[in-house]
Amino acid sequence: MAQIICVLGNKGGTGKTTISHMLGQGLGLLGVRAVVAVTDETREPLSRAGRRYLPVDARSPDQLSAIAKKLRGVDGWVGVIDGGGGRVEFDSRLAEMARVVLLPFRDSHEDLRTVLKDLDRLPAAYGIPSQWPTNAFARDAADRSLEALLAPYANRFLPPVMSLSASKLLLQLEIPETLPSPVSAACRSLAREVARVAGIQVPDDADAIGKQRLAAGASYAVSQGP
Repeated sequence: MAQIICVLGNKGGTGKTTISHMLGQGLGLLGVRAVVAVTDETREPLSRAGRRYLPVDARSPDQLSAIAKKLRGVDGWVGVIDGGGGRVEFDSRLAEMARVVLLPFRDSHEDLRTVLKDLDRLPAAYGIPSQWPTNAFARDAADRSLEALLAPYANRFLPPVMSLSASKLLLQLEIPETLPSPVSAACRSLAREVARVAGIQVPDDADAIGKQRLAAGASYAVSQGP
């Protein structure tokens, strides 16, 4: 069966959707077939064209159930489920089906306090700093705040996903034919780290596979669906 990764968190605006699509794109670039399921009713379905993963609409319970059922019947795929803010019970149900739960949070004390509660509530989850400052002084301050408030959970944090304005291109209904190199690099880095904690096998020649599929065009993602 496919492995499920859920991107959750009670607070809105932490970067769950951006992280989900970066992860899907990164897995695809590494040669891992991935689906990104959007469950937030306020989001629009995204075009598949040009993506290295399949974006799917799971905004209704029936749609989510059908996608989860389909993923259970296939091997070698990864299902990334993008949760929404303010849905504690829904998050808990999603977490039960997940191999790994990611809890994005941004550089604010409110986000840090919220992710602290989420880490307590979801003991198998990993926190992931999202849109982390790139300025040296701002990053130092953010790192110190993280250490001061969440030091007991240090072993449950993944490396930060740094602030990268071009990552918003992944959230467009249709993405550009070619993404900026820093975006692709950040997607790959995130995907490798999540694959590590989830025990997902990345092909030894992952970068070569990714380049071949990139050259093959968008038809790959559509024709090879689960």
